Amino acid sequence: MALPKINPTHTKAWVKLQEHFKGIKDVHMMQWFSEDKNRASDMTIRWEDFYVDYSKNRMDAKTMELLLELADETQLRTAIDKQFQGDIINETEGREVLHTALRSPKSAKVTVEGQDIMPEIHEVKLKIKDFTTDIVDGKRKGYTNKAFTDVVNIGIGGSDLGPAMVVDALQYYKNHLTTHFVSNVDGDHVNEVLKKLNPETTLFVIVSKTFTTQETLSNANTIKDWFLKSASENDVAKHFVAVSTNIENVKNFGIDENNIFPMWNWVGGRFSLWSAVGLSISLGAGYDNFDKLLAGAHDMDEHFKSADFNTNLPVVLALIGIWYTNFFKSESEAVIGYSQYLNQFATYLQQANMESNGKSVDRNGDKVTYQTGNIVWGEPGTNSQHAFFQLIHQGTKLIPADFIGFGKSLHGNKDHQDKLMSNFIAQTEALLNGKSKNEVVSELKSQNTSEDTIQQLMPFKVFEGNKPTNTLLIDQLTPESLGKLIALYEHKIFVQGVIWNVYSYDQFGVELGKQLATNILKEISTTETIVNHDSSTRNLLEHYKNFS
Repeated sequence: MALPKINPTHTKAWVKLQEHFKGIKDVHMMQWFSEDKNRASDMTIRWEDFYVDYSKNRMDAKTMELLLELADETQLRTAIDKQFQGDIINETEGREVLHTALRSPKSAKVTVEGQDIMPEIHEVKLKIKDFTTDIVDGKRKGYTNKAFTDVVNIGIGGSDLGPAMVVDALQYYKNHLTTHFVSNVDGDHVNEVLKKLNPETTLFVIVSKTFTTQETLSNANTIKDWFLKSASENDVAKHFVAVSTNIENVKNFGIDENNIFPMWNWVGGRFSLWSAVGLSISLGAGYDNFDKLLAGAHDMDEHFKSADFNTNLPVVLALIGIWYTNFFKSESEAVIGYSQYLNQFATYLQQANMESNGKSVDRNGDKVTYQTGNIVWGEPGTNSQHAFFQLIHQGTKLIPADFIGFGKSLHGNKDHQDKLMSNFIAQTEALLNGKSKNEVVSELKSQNTSEDTIQQLMPFKVFEGNKPTNTLLIDQLTPESLGKLIALYEHKIFVQGVIWNVYSYDQFGVELGKQLATNILKEISTTETIVNHDSSTRNLLEHYKNFS
C-alpha cells in the first residue's frame, strides 16, 4: 500500500493556520515570554540524553495545536506505520524504505516480499564485524605482509557524505587506522589523497551499488593503476573490497568475491550509512562504536514510532520547519553544531534534506502550489559567528536555526567548554531579544560617546531580535548520541515529505545532468563539430576543447 496522497493546502488545518498566521506573524516572541512564565518549560522536550528547547520560535500553543491537526489530517501516523512495516512507500521506484531495519535488533521481524530480512542484515553485520576485527588487529595484512595503516573510502553522494560525516564526528573514538575519502571525479582530489599513502599498507573500500557510477569507477581505476605500479594484479584482492550489488563487475575489477559486502534496493543511498556502506566507519572507529551508532539510531526510531506527536522530537521539529517554510515563506534553515566534530554535519544534511524533499510534483503527479523542501546550510559554532551570523542577526531574511551543543566535552577542557557553551547559549538569547534603540543609546552614553555620534550610529547598532531558533542540548557526543541525532533529522525529513505530499525517497533530479555529461564527454573526445546544443553550451564546449 502506498502513502496517503493528501494535498496539505486542502485540509481544514491549513486554512486555520493561514488565518492564525495573520494574527501572530508580527508578534515579538518576548511578548509571549513575558505573558507566559511557563513558556520555556512547556516548549521543551526531555528525552533520554536530549534536551530540546523550541520556545524561541515565532509560535504559540495554538500554532502547535494547529500544526498537530495538520499532521493528523495528512495521516502522518498511517505513513509512519507504513514505512516501518515495509510498505512500498517509494512508489515511483517501486521500493520499500527500510534503512530503519538496518539498526533494529536481531529479534525484530521486518519482511520484504514476504521474506524476513533481519537474518540477512545481521549476517552482513557479522561480516562487517569479523572483517573490521581482522584489519584492526592486524590479522589481515597487505601484499608485503605489513599491517594496514590507512583506509580509503571511494564513493560519492550517499556512499561518501554519510560515512565521511560520521568518521569525522567520531574522531575522538578512532583507532590507529587513518581514514580518507575520495569522491570528486576531479583528478586533483584523488591524487592529493594518494600522495599521503603507502600502497603496502592501504586498504581501499569501493562503495557503489551498481559498480557503474562514473565518478567512483574513475577514481577506483586511477587508484588501482597507482597501486599496480608497485604491486601485481593478484595483490588487488588483498587491498580492495567493495560494497555493491553488481557481483560480476566487482569480480572483474579483481576483488575477491568474499570481500564483497551487499547492499539492498530498499535502502536509499543518502540513508545508507547504517549498512555496509558504513564499513569505513566500522574500520575507523571500531565495530563496537559502529554498533553503538546503530543502537542510538534505533532508540530514536522507537521514540519516533511510539511517542505522542506533541512530544515527538522529529515530528515537532518537522512541524516547526513547515510553519516557517509555508507560512513565513522562509527558504532556508541553518544548522549550527557547537562542536568541531560536527564539521560535516550540515553538509551531510544538505543531501539528506534537499535531495529528498526538493520536489515540485506531489504524490498525485500534480505540480505543487506551495513551497516544499528548504535550503539547509551551516558551519560549526563559534566559527560561524565570525562568518555568516551577521546575516542572521541583521539581514533582511528570516532564517530559522537549529543550535546543537553538548553538555560535556570529550577531552575535558572545562575552560574551553565553558567559553564554547556560553556562546551557544548567548547567541540564541541575542537572536531572541535583539537590542533596542534605548539599549544602544544607553550603551553608547556609557562609553562617553557624543550625542551626534550616538544618533549617527544608532540605526546600525539596533538588532530587531525575534529570530527563531531550536536548541538541542545533548549530554555528550558519543556514538549512541550521534546515531540518535542523525536519525532525528532523517525522520524530520520523512515527516515533512509526508505532509508536503511528495515522494522523499526518489531523486530523479540528479539524473539529467549525469545523462548529458555522458554525451558531452563523448563529444569532448572527438574532433566532430558540436551542433546539438544551445549556443552557450556549444561555445563552452569549443572553448574547453581548445585546452586539449
